[in-house]
Amino acid sequence: MSRFRFSLPAVLGFVALATSIAFAADKVSLDGVKCLMNPKAAAKADKSADWKEGKVYFCCGNCQAKFTKLDDAGKEKIAAKANMQLVATKQYKQGACPFSGGKLNPDTAIEVGAAKVAFCCNNCKGKAEKLSDEEKVAQLFGEKAFAKAKFAPAKSE
Repeated sequence: MSRFRFSLPAVLGFVALATSIAFAADKVSLDGVKCLMNPKAAAKADKSADWKEGKVYFCCGNCQAKFTKLDDAGKEKIAAKANMQLVATKQYKQGACPFSGGKLNPDTAIEVGAAKVAFCCNNCKGKAEKLSDEEKVAQLFGEKAFAKAKFAPAKSE
């Protein structure tokens, strides 16, 4: 009987942990998010792959398989799109301006696809607004900008 008593807290702890992990995964928002490989199709929650400390989403198993077969050079080519999807799905939060690394001003936020990005000032916002959609993705979510903007995994609440 004493053996059961000691293992019950461990079992309950495991159940609580598993529930919180499942709950965190359910909090991912795919509203307006497009497939990483086929930007014309909507992303689906059941078609995903690991990226950084989050997941990226696809429209179908074919796109998912194509992504998982990419080598490092292939993944490097789509890193900006994958990073943008992490932000759009609210798995990652921004900590600084992607151009200057400065403190964020929430009044400067713009939408790039389904992701929101803020800047330190209206000059940086204006610089971003002048870019084409493809350039915005590359310059705001590319690996260097992603690091400069201090994007980090969003903490579970």
